[in-house]
Amino acid sequence: MRVVKVHFDEVDKKVEWSHLFPDLIDRDLPSTCPKMPMPEFEDYQPLDVVVARVPCDGEGSGLRDVFRLQVNLVVANLLVRSGRSGNNGVQKPLFAVFVGSCGPMWEIFRCDDLLLHAGDSWIYKPELTRIRQKLLMPVGSCQLSPPFAQAVNFSGEELWRRSKNYTIQQPKEAYVTVLHSSEAYVCGAISLAQSIIQSNSTKDLVLLADSQISPKSIDGLRLAGWKIKKIQRIRSPHSKKNSYNEWNYSKLRIWQLREYSKVMFIDSDLVVIKNLDKFFIYPQISAVRNDGPLFNSGLMLVEPSECTFKALMKKRLVVESYNGGDQGFLNQVFPWWHRLPSKINHLKFSRQVHDHARKIPKDVRAVHYLGLKPWMCYRDYDCNWDKPETRQFASDAANERWWRIYDAMPEKLRQYCSLTPEMNARILRHREIAKNNGSFPDEHWKMEVKDPRRNVA
Repeated sequence: MRVVKVHFDEVDKKVEWSHLFPDLIDRDLPSTCPKMPMPEFEDYQPLDVVVARVPCDGEGSGLRDVFRLQVNLVVANLLVRSGRSGNNGVQKPLFAVFVGSCGPMWEIFRCDDLLLHAGDSWIYKPELTRIRQKLLMPVGSCQLSPPFAQAVNFSGEELWRRSKNYTIQQPKEAYVTVLHSSEAYVCGAISLAQSIIQSNSTKDLVLLADSQISPKSIDGLRLAGWKIKKIQRIRSPHSKKNSYNEWNYSKLRIWQLREYSKVMFIDSDLVVIKNLDKFFIYPQISAVRNDGPLFNSGLMLVEPSECTFKALMKKRLVVESYNGGDQGFLNQVFPWWHRLPSKINHLKFSRQVHDHARKIPKDVRAVHYLGLKPWMCYRDYDCNWDKPETRQFASDAANERWWRIYDAMPEKLRQYCSLTPEMNARILRHREIAKNNGSFPDEHWKMEVKDPRRNVA
């Protein structure tokens, strides 16, 4: 046995995690990432085992350590470059050994590939095709994933073929959403399914529902296109009792959909405007930036895995969410993620107080309806205009786009988006408040309401 020491320059200590995950990247110029030095790979013969000591600063910090990422990427590159077939064409096994209390980054080295964990030692037999795909991604969200793939001259199909050793495979993939604890989003889930179908998607549609969703609603959701899977909801351990996010760790159940190689989770307050199927090519976790180095968990690419689910269930007890909900938790346990363009999860949000048009960009592929949802408003205008605390989410253009999907629904689905007396009373109350508030110059409250749903409330 021959032991070889691999040499590489440590990443510049001035490079911080925020440099890898900047707030904004230039849409008009090619985005660049900080330099992440790698070994001179041509100096090394193929290896059978790669051993590395991994730096660790603890779970509490979210493991956002640039040098730790560099070490993991060095190991990943050495493994991929050592991947080779024997005389009979069979891939020779390669192993990675990590020493350190935190182990490797599970964003790169999956728990599915773990052979042994004893003390501070972790032994993996990694699936190189998945690691190879990870190495095609930028070193952070300092670059958009799609332009990066195009820059290395790979289309979606070509990227998948490369990541699978040039063997064409048809992965089983699905769009997924979750309903739990309340039926308030049944209409949203129905419109989401209809929007995906209207985009001519070829993927499965799967909806996870707990016992709080009635049989009648389940019938409507099936009719809309969803395959229904029953789940037990999961409480968010760091949320307050009866808070809006008390049970939204139920989203973790998506990792249990092991019959799928990859799923795109979408919150049920989004609608798809243009087909998203091509984005399934990107690995876990690919998402749109939310704030700073954090991603928005309302739309994300996930690779189901039972061991990942079990690990998340354990981590949820010790890793605190910054907002008490799933987004804060997932950002803590998946600090290394891949940036997708904002157009596939366009947040309906504006800081421009005096912009009353608030058009949605023409290239938007999916709209995320923050604030009061369209089915909770009159179709005549976005009722977020009527409340001071929600006016930042108001957009009549986005509201009209949602109702266009509603109009294309089969008639029998529209009953699930009816206007209840309670919803109508709330809208009227806020219209009256807006009328008496002199700081609402847009005067949406003056608009004549013609929403026919009022007549069947």
